[in-house]
Amino acid sequence: MTQPPANKVPNPTGVFAGLDKITGRITSFDVAVDETVQFGALQVTPRACYTRPPTETPHTDAFIEVDEVTLQGEIRRIYTGWMFAASPGLHAVEHPIYDIWLTDCKGGAVAEVPPEPEAPPQRPTRGQQQQQRQPAAQQQQPSQQQRQPAPQQRRAPQQQQF
Repeated sequence: MTQPPANKVPNPTGVFAGLDKITGRITSFDVAVDETVQFGALQVTPRACYTRPPTETPHTDAFIEVDEVTLQGEIRRIYTGWMFAASPGLHAVEHPIYDIWLTDCKGGAVAEVPPEPEAPPQRPTRGQQQQQRQPAAQQQQPSQQQRQPAPQQRRAPQQQQF
């Protein structure tokens, strides 16, 4: 068996819907891959069930085999092929009483989205570098009174000479 393309997620279970055309009743049922479930006179066996990762456009398909159990107890293959959940009328299962179609695949491992790379550590600014070099006692911020020089310490503006 060949490996599926990288953009397909294999799933262990196919979800199908079946219509009994006489009663008009629709039944939903799950079938594990490579196992057989009987719906009315039909036996459904999915061989593969694929979806796409959540980051891509939804697309669900399954390769299935459908057998009919006749009134004499004989088993007759009536369909082998791919079913597409997006196009339920595309398959060729022809039976006068029952109709089945793929609705979903489930249980597949969802590909993990890789985490975003961490930003490189930022270099400290010049002010942060100076603070790191000063002893802890000097790192305290001066109060408003300490920041302004005393009036007598202010210099008179110098006049420019031309």
